[in-house]
Parts: sequence; C-alpha cells; structure tokens
Amino acid sequence: MAKLIVETRNGEERELEGQAGFSVMEVIRDGGVDEVLALCGGCCSCATCHVHVDPAFADKLPPMSEDENDLLDAAADRDATSRLSCQIEFGPALDGLRVRIAAED
Repeated sequence: MAKLIVETRNGEERELEGQAGFSVMEVIRDGGVDEVLALCGGCCSCATCHVHVDPAFADKLPPMSEDENDLLDAAADRDATSRLSCQIEFGPALDGLRVRIAAED
C-alpha cells in the first residue's frame, strides 16, 4: 500500500497507509486523524477537508475543478498549495504524498 504523510495542526506527523481508489480525505479519516471534518462526505460542497499539499506533488494531482476553487476561495487559510482532500484520489502514483491539515475556519 502507498503511504500518506499527514501533518496535524499541532505539527505532529502521522504516516498512514492508503488504499488505491480512496480519496486523500478518506485515508486521513480512516487513519484516525480527526482534524478533517469532511462534513459533506466528499461531495465537494464544503471546505472542511482543506489541506496544504507538498509542492513536490503538484504535478501529480488532478487539476482543480471550478467548484473546488470556489469553495477554497472562502477558506481563510488558502494558499497556492491548498486543495480539498476529498478531490484527490489516492494511489501508488501518490506514494509518499505529504499534506498539512489547514487551520480551522
């Protein structure tokens, strides 16, 4: 299984194993990190799964949809590395992906 490295809001680093076909949000949630609320369940209708993605992986991610971009516009902690973790499908190509959970809005 591929590894996902998650930095929590307090700076703790957690290494999680992720199954292909799951979203990064699902890997984080199933890995027991409770800082990602994911209130919409992955439907891209909230921004409670906001993360900052390591720039080294930017070229490996799918392009951001207009809906995702609009939701992130309302996030106070948005920057150039911001993504909604529900919109990133995890798999072997993202092995070693590092994300930092965004500050709570």
